[in-house]
Formats: sequence, C-alpha cells, structure tokens
Amino acid sequence: MQALCHAPWRACCVPPCTDFTGGEFTTYHAYQAHADLMWPLRHFARLSAPLLQDLSSAPPMAAAARHAAAACKVLALAEVTHQRPAWRIDSVTGKGGPIPVIEEAVLSTPFATLLRFRKVGAPQQPKVLVVAPMSGHFATLLRDTVRTVLQDHDVYVTDWHNVRDTPLEAGRFGIDEYIEHLIQFLAAVGPNANVIAVCQPCVAALAAVALMSEDQHAATPASLTLMAGPIDCRISPTAVNKLATSKPIGWFENNLISTVPWRYGGAGRRVYPGFVQLSAFISMNRDRHVNTFNEYYRHLVDGEFDRAEITRTFYEEYMAVADLPAEFYLETVEQVFQNHALPRGVLRFRGRAVNPAAIRRTALVTIEGERDDICAVGQTLAAQDLVSSLRPYMRTHHVQPNVGHYGVFSGRRWQNHIYPVVRNAIHVSQ
Repeated sequence: MQALCHAPWRACCVPPCTDFTGGEFTTYHAYQAHADLMWPLRHFARLSAPLLQDLSSAPPMAAAARHAAAACKVLALAEVTHQRPAWRIDSVTGKGGPIPVIEEAVLSTPFATLLRFRKVGAPQQPKVLVVAPMSGHFATLLRDTVRTVLQDHDVYVTDWHNVRDTPLEAGRFGIDEYIEHLIQFLAAVGPNANVIAVCQPCVAALAAVALMSEDQHAATPASLTLMAGPIDCRISPTAVNKLATSKPIGWFENNLISTVPWRYGGAGRRVYPGFVQLSAFISMNRDRHVNTFNEYYRHLVDGEFDRAEITRTFYEEYMAVADLPAEFYLETVEQVFQNHALPRGVLRFRGRAVNPAAIRRTALVTIEGERDDICAVGQTLAAQDLVSSLRPYMRTHHVQPNVGHYGVFSGRRWQNHIYPVVRNAIHVSQ
C-alpha cells in the first residue's frame, strides 16, 4: 500500500505501434479491446454472485455454490474501473456526538473540483485545503486523511478529474496549470486558510505559496504542511528516484504516453494511462497481490465475510484509476525528479522564477516517515532550507518512527501521532 500515491514513473509499457489502417494503435486501444472482451464475463459474475450465495445455504449444492460465488466475486473485484469511488464521509464525531457532513462543490474546472466537506451546524473552525496527488488514483485515496482532519477543521480538497473525460478543447494541463489551480482554489477558500499537501503535490504547493507570498495575495495561507513530498530527490535517493533518472525524458514520452480512444470525452488527449500505473504497482508486488486474492477467495468460501470486506474495500479503491495528462506527467518526471528544479532555484511558473524565500508569514510544517522507501527522510525536510526568510518559531519538522510512505497520511500512527502535530501547528498559526 505504500506505493499507492506517489512515483508516477513506476510503470511498464510498450511503445505505440501502427495498425493495419495506418493510424496509431496505442497501448490504450489494446487495453480497451481487452476490457470490452472481458466485460460480459465480469457482468455475468456480478449478477451470478448473489444468486450463488443464496444457494450456498441449501444442501446438497452448498459447497459448490460457495466456491462458485467466491470465484465470481474475485473476478468482479479484479476489474479495473475509471470512476472516482464515493468519499463515504457522511458524518464526523464532534463533542456533542455525530455531526452530519455534506459534500459541496465550491468551484469546478475541466480538470478538478474544489470540494468542501461542510459540517452541518458546526461552529467556525480553521479552514484547510487538502491537496491530493494526481498520480494514477483518485483523491479518495486520502479518505482517512480527510476524515481525520475534518474532526477539528473546515475541510476542502482538490478532487482531480480523470482527464480521459476532459475534452481536448479544455487545453493542456502541466505543472503551471497545477500551481494555477492551487492559487485559484485558495482564493475561493478565502483568507487565513491552511494547506496540507500530500506526497507528489508538495513541490507545486510550495511553489504556489511562494508566488502568493511574493504577490502579497489576500488568500496566502496561514500555514503549509508538506507530507512525504519530493522537495529535493537528490537527498538519500530511493530506488524510485534512481529509476526516474535512469532514462532520458524522451524514453518516458515514447514508451509511457498513450492517446485516449475516441469513445471517451477526452478523445485524442495524450495521457499517462492510470491502468499502466496500476500494472506497474501490481507487477512490483505481484506475489503479494496474488496471495491476497487467494485469501479473499478463501475468506468468502469459509464465511469470514468481515475479513473479506477489508480486502474488498481496499481493492475497490486500488483498482479505480485515473489518467494523468501527458504534460503533467512528463514535466513532473523531468523537473522534479530529474532536474530537481525547485531546490536548485530554477523552477519557473509561466516564465517567472519561483522563490521560496518570499515566504515570510506562512508557517511551515514538514512531515516524514522513518521507513518511507518512496520519499526518503530528508527530501521533504529540504523545504525548511528553501524558506530561508521564515523565522524559526514558524517552522516545525516531524519524523514519525516505524512508518512507511502510506503510513504518513493514513492509519493509526497518522491519526494518533502525526495529525496532532499538524493540528497544533494549524491552530497556532490562526
């Protein structure tokens, strides 16, 4: 699970080839043809599973029906999907008991929705924008992050769209557009907000706050929390970092970029497909995934439905993928992981130099996981050196022992140890 939200280059793919019509036949078209071929079987499995489950309690077919139902559920769960899962945050626990939560779209662009989780009847609390990664999965990957932060804050999140549904006329989307979205969203949230950037977007979030600080923007955030982000990948480079620098950027473009088929809203758009990213993740830990599905099958057969539900919930999220715009993917690989543009002082936004030293009034919190093999200890801490104008009392750094990448923003240690550090820094900055 630690590899879920970061490392957009972790992928294997074949170069585009040419079909008999002379047009481009990309990996995406091959994938879609396979998905179409499998759809009737998967649909049949979804319809058959509950019927077989009902028969599993009626001898003499009970045992055979249990096995058949389990097989159908495994086949259905293994399907790659392309729609964002539900957030499933209907309430949050307050001092007086459960508080209803309503999702509200505050602002929407062709590429993202600024989503607010409004707590009905809650008193005014510090505003927090959670910046989700755009890395092959949906923002719902941060469900535990959002649910935890929501206890004490008015929470907004960058709900990135699947660009395979974004029309070509919406234009390009690269790092500049990502930074522009953050500035636009912070303006919509309003003054004195706080930012929590998780993993990949830490570079863009730091750049956005630096630009807003330099411009004395009215919505410059009160605090910026960077969690397990690749601010400077030259520090203790991980296997992932080394992989990103092992080939020229042209190789990534020629081998990993595909074109959205004409049946979708984003037809013709060049993307790094989410299913390629997912294939890379699975291939890196293939035996573990195979064993997990075998256990899922066994739990269903044995009637251990609570244990099976844990696996089902995880894989429904894990198998939901989103395509990345080709421009954003390639620029991220080149500028963040190959050229280290931000720590070298050469990152530019619309031709303008990004200067983190312009940050003087936004408190900075950096969070790292001791066992993070995606973003090593020291890579996020590097942000502290870049904000050289910020006074010491406005800086906080925390290294959480015994957690990997995913544990920085999800799970028990996030909730009990890391979140209190973030919450305290936010409340002090108000």
